[in-house]
Formats: sequence, structure tokens, C-alpha cells
Amino acid sequence: MSRFLFVLTIFLHTLVSNAQQAGRSPLIWKDLPPLPDAVGFAGVYAGVSNGALIVAGGANFPGNAGPWGAAPKTWYDAVFVLENPLGSWKKAGKLPRAMGYGISLTTPEGIFCLGGADGSHHYSQAFFLQWKNGQVTTTPLPALPVPLAYASGALLGDKIYVAGGTSTPSDTLALSRFWEFDLHQKQWTELPALPGNGRILAVGGAQDSRFFVLSGAELHYNAITGAVQRTYLKECLAYNPASKTWKRIADLPHAVAAAPSPAYAAGQSHLLVVGGDDGVHAQRVMELREKHPGFQSEIMAYHSITDTWAPFGVFPGGKAPVTTPLVTWNGQLVIPSGEIQPGIRTPRIIAGSPEVSTGTFNGIDWGVVAIYFLLVLGISIYVSRKMSASTDDFFLGGQNIPWWAAGLSIFGSKLSALTFIAIPAKTYATDWVYIFANAMIVVVAPIVIWFFLPYFRKLKITSVYEYLAFRFSKTVKLVGSLTFVVFQVGRLGIVIYLPALVLSTVTGMNLMLCIVLTSLITTAYTISGGIEAVVWTEVMQVGVLLGGAFVSLFFIAHASGGFDALFGQAGNAGKFHMVNNGWAITEPVLWVVLVGNFLTQIVTYTSDQVVVQRYLTTPTEAEARRSVWTNAFLVIPATLIFFLVGTALWVYFKQSPHLLNPMARTDDIFPWFISTQLPAGLRGLVIAGLFAATMSTISSSMNSIATVVTTGFFQHFVPHSSDLQRFRFARYTTLVLGAAGIGIAVWLVFMENNSIWDQYLKLIGISGGCLAGMFVAGIFVPSIHSTGVLAGFFLSAVLLYFVQANGWVHFFLYPGVGIFGCVIFGWLISKAFPRPS
Repeated sequence: MSRFLFVLTIFLHTLVSNAQQAGRSPLIWKDLPPLPDAVGFAGVYAGVSNGALIVAGGANFPGNAGPWGAAPKTWYDAVFVLENPLGSWKKAGKLPRAMGYGISLTTPEGIFCLGGADGSHHYSQAFFLQWKNGQVTTTPLPALPVPLAYASGALLGDKIYVAGGTSTPSDTLALSRFWEFDLHQKQWTELPALPGNGRILAVGGAQDSRFFVLSGAELHYNAITGAVQRTYLKECLAYNPASKTWKRIADLPHAVAAAPSPAYAAGQSHLLVVGGDDGVHAQRVMELREKHPGFQSEIMAYHSITDTWAPFGVFPGGKAPVTTPLVTWNGQLVIPSGEIQPGIRTPRIIAGSPEVSTGTFNGIDWGVVAIYFLLVLGISIYVSRKMSASTDDFFLGGQNIPWWAAGLSIFGSKLSALTFIAIPAKTYATDWVYIFANAMIVVVAPIVIWFFLPYFRKLKITSVYEYLAFRFSKTVKLVGSLTFVVFQVGRLGIVIYLPALVLSTVTGMNLMLCIVLTSLITTAYTISGGIEAVVWTEVMQVGVLLGGAFVSLFFIAHASGGFDALFGQAGNAGKFHMVNNGWAITEPVLWVVLVGNFLTQIVTYTSDQVVVQRYLTTPTEAEARRSVWTNAFLVIPATLIFFLVGTALWVYFKQSPHLLNPMARTDDIFPWFISTQLPAGLRGLVIAGLFAATMSTISSSMNSIATVVTTGFFQHFVPHSSDLQRFRFARYTTLVLGAAGIGIAVWLVFMENNSIWDQYLKLIGISGGCLAGMFVAGIFVPSIHSTGVLAGFFLSAVLLYFVQANGWVHFFLYPGVGIFGCVIFGWLISKAFPRPS
């Protein structure tokens, strides 16, 4: 083993230098129509209302003469509107007064404007600026308790946060006060002040459920000169609304005071800051005048997960404006007007479109993936040649599957591509609190083996829901079967679409082609070889999947300085934290993780046809027991590998934050690493593992749905059908399921939003625990009859719906609510309305 690891380390060492590349700029810039003013403005109010870009107010020096010229600083109240990027600006109304340097944020109700200054006063007023029916209107809001200008702010959820600033033009100290405005309640609340001294011209930001205050400048009164001086800050802060606490985060490499604010929230974990004043030439403004080189042009990206800053390109043209808002319009960030040198404005409006980055995938990688697909097809052809045209072979493989293959198949069927992606992403973003979730299968396995497995084997059932007919009634069986089918068909589209989206991104393959290719090949071998083809391809797929993850772990560790460095850095950062103490019912404390996942595994291994069908394919009950234990003990090392991969990714990108994709979702971190950092060939192997996990889930679902539809419905409504007719019906059903999966996935592509499907799965998922409750009631509570168990099923589903909607318990406990609700309601109904024994 040590010799293998040594050789692997040498191999990785020869590849790692070629894999690491600096990330490109995440934005593509273009100019929009400039403001209809030859000079432009600083300190404007800007945002989007009803699809139109609005820029209002601000100040300039006429003729761009600067503060050293004869013309005084002039303040404006004009409102300009641009309805589309290819249109032209129109003047549309006025602000309540000529002013600028307040806060402006786009909200669903309009542009929230707060405070500002006009040279002689600061103001506390707040109002919505709205574009309706071709005109701009203002709607007053409750004023801030104090006048305010040069402050920072951002919208987080339905709350606006405002920090710092000054209250009068003559202030010699900046404020450290901090407020929250509730958009629903329309009221202000003062929160804990900024740590340390107050600041002006900071950059606000909202990301990762936190509010950020980045850079800015402190004010100090110089008694000798009688002037107020600025100290430019690199210090950054984050406020957590849940705990109502401030935390200092990583310092910027240099100050970015007055950069366009709020910072652009990119992806799920980045904040982009464009330019800013580092204060290097702050004391030489009057000396340099027009020769001032301008402000910073670098784009800095803060990553909230690794707490790091990294440069990501530069602002086009070199002179990034300051003292102007940053607006998100039509999916792109817009920087309207602003100050490009001290005293010098620009009418330029520039927009940056997020660039969708893809990984590198070459011929060698495609060759590896092609070999994988050929192996899948080869297994399918071999199995199909020896399979007879019978439902016993199609659904149960003639009960000739070896115990170890059945165990590997159980493991493969539950380890989907979403799991392959999501587990590393979870530990990358957080810690190891969920490590005990999968481990609970070791506790559940004896219960399944001693109590449930004997019933299922003794009754010689094909579908697990046939047990419900023996124990209760055919109606109960139909309800259970229908629940499973509806859930699995909905899930089928999701497990095709989401992995295809990732694979398309990292390989550059057309998304539609990725969906169709994966689905067609999976459907083909599922139809031709039945459950036996599914099982044997899953055996091969498990090897590819775990092999890819295992090699990736070694590659990441080597690139991060070795396992010692990895464990040391991750340990110091608390990334191996496993236990949250306490007795809360809504948080992932230890007892919730253990109890909740114990019940979750009960649901999976007792009432899910995908799993139960596997341990019905073995020749004997003894071999079925071995298959259950095989899966249980395989889960432990696999879980450790995937948890370690996520932690290793955190260490890797903590050291190299410039290699991150700022526009990506957190869940994309492992595929992003695979496609950009792994060398050719190895990259193909791991992507083949992603394909393997996707196809394993699809094939398992299709065969299990076909089994339940045939035994639960076709056989019920066509009781005199022959075995050959049922066999053919099962095959046609599988073909229809393949087409349905493609159709749902393609529909999701055109929707470009899976939130409806999220809600659908959330609602239909309520029935999972309730369905398991039927089996628990049937085996452990003899007094419950069919009417009672049906009433218990529906009542517990209603209860679980309200539990989810109100967040009464942590989601780990949802299965427990479903199981115990079904059993308790079923028992009460059975006692209230008894039947003859």
C-alpha cells in the first residue's frame, strides 16, 4: 500500500503544475448609452424600477473644472430613465431636492433612497423612487432617526441594512451606528454598532445570509492644521442577523473606499468590488490636479466560505469610477457615471455581464468516458442474451444475484450524482456535523434484517408494496404504490436535469445532448437487461465512482501540501467539527442528527422499492442479509472519502482563491475542480464517475417504477394477464419512463428555474415518512387495521405539511414525524372504530 501511495504521489507531482491556472475575469464589459450630460455626476441615486434603469441627483463641478477651478460644486435633482439597453435616456421628473451621496438600493417595491447631502446639510429622509406608466414617482418612507450621508448599505432578504456615514458636513468623526429597515413593517431598528471606529464611504454587501461592510475611511480632526483627515481602511466586517453579532473577516490587500456599492453578489459565495480609492494619492489631490492617475482599476473578489480575497481582472479603460452605486439590471451589473479622478466626473454607463466559465475537456477525457459507456453497453448486451422473457428475470434477476453484487447495487442506487456533488460541497462550505447521517445505516441494518427482511422474503413479493395488500388491503397497496410512483417520476426528471447541467458546464457538451445521451443509454440497458443489467452496471459504476473520488482526494491533498498540511489547516479552522451540543429541536444538534437519520434510514431501507428490490434478488435470505451488511459497511469508508474531498477542496481553494469560479453555485465546487484542475485522463475518469452516479440513479428508479406499476396497477386491473404480457408491459413502461424523464428534464431547461420543482418535491416528499409508517404499523402494531392505517397515512401527511411550513422541527426529523404520526393516528382510529379480529 505504501509503495502504491508513493507512486501515486510522484504521478500527481508531475501533473499538478500543469493543472493550476489563474482564474479569468468573470465579467464581459460593454458600454450602455451615456448619460445626457457632458460632465456626469458623482453620488447619484440609481437602481431599477419596473425594468427601467434610473439615475438621479448627484453633484459635479461644471465643465469638470475640479475643486481647484472657479466653478463651485453644484448639486442636481434631475431624474433620468433608460427603459432598455438599446434605447436612449429621457429626463423624467425630479428628486424632492437637489442632493447626492445617499444610499440607493433596488427592491421589489422600487428604488429605496435614503439620506444624502447638498453641501450645507445632510438629510434623514427615505423614499421609494418608482417608474410607473411613463413617469417617476416618489413614495415617502419613515425617515432615519439621524441625518446621514456617505454611508453604506445593502438589501438582504426583506431587510435593508445601513452602516456608518456622517450626520453633518462638519463632522470630525464618522458614525459607527448601524440600522435595519424592515420592508414589510416599514420601520427602523438600531442594531449593535460597528466594532471599532466609525467609517464613511465603505462598500456594503449582502451574501451568504450576512451583511458586509468593506473598507471605507475613518475621519480624524487634525488640531494643528484644523482639517479633517482620512485614514483609508483595509479592514472588513460581516454581520450575522441570526446571532446579531459582528465578525472581522479577512482584510483587503488595499483599501477600496468609495468603490461602487453595494458589492456585486456573484454566485452563492462571492462579493465583487470594482475599483475603489486606496488613498495612496489622497494627500496630493490639489498638487496633482488633472494629472492624478485615477483610482484603483482592479476587481477584487471576496469568498465568504474560505474568507479570502483574490483579484479577478481589471475595469475596462483603466479608470474605474468611485462614489456611485452599483446596480444589477437584466442580470448584469451596471456602474452609472461616477468620479474617475478627484473632482472629475464621467457620463459613461458601463455594464458587466457574468461570463459562464466552462472547464477543459479534451480527447483523452472523452476517450476515458467512451470506454466507460462501452463497458455499460457490453454488460447490458451480455445480460440481455441470457435473460428469459419473464417478469421474474426482469424484476428480480431470477433471484440469482450474488449477495456482494446486490450489496454494491444497493449502495450505488442510493449514491446519486447529486450526492456525489452535494456531500463534498456541504463539507467544503461547513464542517462534519452531518458525518453521522450516513453512519446510522449500521444501526438500522440489524432492524431491517431481523424484522422486515423475513416478512418480505417469506411472502415472495416482487414489489415491497405487495406486503401492504397481505397485511391490510389492496386499497392500502394501491395508495402506497401510487405514492412511490408519483414521487419517483418527479424525482426522475430532477436527477436527469441537475447532473446534466453540471456535466454540460464542466465538459462543454450541449445540455440537451447531455440529457438525451445519458437517458437513452440508461433506458436501453434497463429495458434490455432488466434488474440484472441494472445491478451489474451499478457494480461497475460504484468502482468508477469511488475510484474517481479516491484519486481526486489524493490529487487535492498533494496540491495542498500533503495530508499533514491538509489536516492541520482544516483542523485549525474547525472544519472537522462534528458535534453540536444542546437539545434544540430545530437545529442540527447531535441528538437530532442521530435520531433523525436513524428514522430516515428506516424509511429508505423498509419502504423504498429501489432498495428493497435489491435484497429480493438474492437466492436466499442469508445472502440477502449479507447484501444489507455489505451496503452498510461500504457506506462508512465512502462517506469518509466524500467528506474528506470536501474538506480538502476548502484547503485547496483557501490557498488558491484565484482559481475559484465567482459565478458558480457552492454545489458546483467539486465538478469545477475536476474540470479545471485535474489533468487529462484523470479528469475523464472522475467525470465518468459522475455519469456513473447519474445513470445508476436513473436505471434504479426506472426499473423500480416499472416493477411497482406492473405489480401494483397492471396486475390489479388486468388480473388474468399472462406473465409474458406483464413482461412486455414492464418493458414498455420503462421506455415511457425514459421518455418522460427526458421530457421533464428538457422542460426544466426551458423553465430556467427549478424552484417550482423544489416545491413539488418538498410537498410530495412529505409522504416518504408516512409511507414508512404504514410498514412500521403493519409489522409492530397488530391492532391497526386498513382503515386506521389509511387515515393515519393521510393525517400524518397533513401534520407533516404544517410542521414543514412552520419550521417546527429540523428537517432531519421530518421522517420521524411521518412515521410516528402514521402509527399513532392509525392506532387511535383503529381503537375508535374496531373491526372483528
